[in-house]
Amino acid sequence: MNVRTKMHQGTLYISLDGELDHHTAEFTRGQLDHHMVQTRAGQIIIDLANLKFMDSTGIGVLIGRYKKMRDRNVPIYVANPSSQAERIFKMTGLYSIMPKAN
Repeated sequence: MNVRTKMHQGTLYISLDGELDHHTAEFTRGQLDHHMVQTRAGQIIIDLANLKFMDSTGIGVLIGRYKKMRDRNVPIYVANPSSQAERIFKMTGLYSIMPKAN
């Protein structure tokens, strides 16, 4: 898993590239926590264009980050979901807490 970030005009952009599963969850969680907590972002957009696979552990990682940032009043949005990510977000209802970015 490769986690890339960029801050632009108060928005933290995070790009996930690879597989988000039980093998990469701890690393990804640590990277996301570090970047999300270190910045003073007004919102976060997670780009999932290069997310090749995500299992239930990966879903848990994203929900955990959502809860952490919700407590700080920082909304999280999803951009460019891969077809696999799109299917999971629709099936699980994740779009209700992390909607697609406009």
